[in-house]
Amino acid sequence: MEKNEIKQESKLVQLLLLMGENYIQCGAEIWRVEDMINRIGYAYGAQEVNAFVITSSIVLTICYADGHIETQTKRIKRLSNTDLNKLEQLNGLSRKICQKKIPLEQFEKELLSILTVKENRKELLLGNILASGAFAMFFGGNIIDVLLAALVGIAIYYLQIYVEPICMNSIVFKFIASLLTGAIISVLSALVVNSHRDVIMIGNIMLLIPGVMFTNSLRDALLGDTLSGTLRFIEAALLASAVVAGFITALFLVGRFINV
Repeated sequence: MEKNEIKQESKLVQLLLLMGENYIQCGAEIWRVEDMINRIGYAYGAQEVNAFVITSSIVLTICYADGHIETQTKRIKRLSNTDLNKLEQLNGLSRKICQKKIPLEQFEKELLSILTVKENRKELLLGNILASGAFAMFFGGNIIDVLLAALVGIAIYYLQIYVEPICMNSIVFKFIASLLTGAIISVLSALVVNSHRDVIMIGNIMLLIPGVMFTNSLRDALLGDTLSGTLRFIEAALLASAVVAGFITALFLVGRFINV
């Protein structure tokens, strides 16, 4: 086998691992990651594709028709963070490759172009405002509660933009964000007449709880990926515990100085 062919086969495995890593970090189910790797591998002429995927690692072995076997492992250190927009773009690239095989150079170029696109901060800000205000209204809040929840949603947005990147991991960020959010809500509810602290908190806690991650953990388990489902469930439970701990700490600390 020529060295150039071996290099191309190794490059394919690297691209699949990179794509699989970003699938997981966008919040995709484990079966979807494995299905994507299998489909693209066979599209590029693999004789057999064996992918073992969990939330923290991907092990991929591809056997080619010429007898060459390529195995690589990808360690995933960053916790997943739901990004359905990026996931949709990655799915679109996967479908494109399966319909018509493209050169690996083009595959790499299009993949990197998707991964380097920054999130739309205006959409994130608008989403925070609408979600927090809507949930506050849904749980019986008045117009003041809705406005205050939307205001705190803006504060959470700035925490996501400027604090999350410097935190050690998502668990630390969830605790810090919940602590600060709980403190702000407690102060606002004490200062603003006819506001309800519990309703405002419910509206804003929806921005921090890992609901999609928890749902995917159950789906993974029901589809037979028991190990991945368990790991993702534990991850979701830790994040949820950090959120609860942050709000409880805020209520305890602020309550010592303000009658809330």
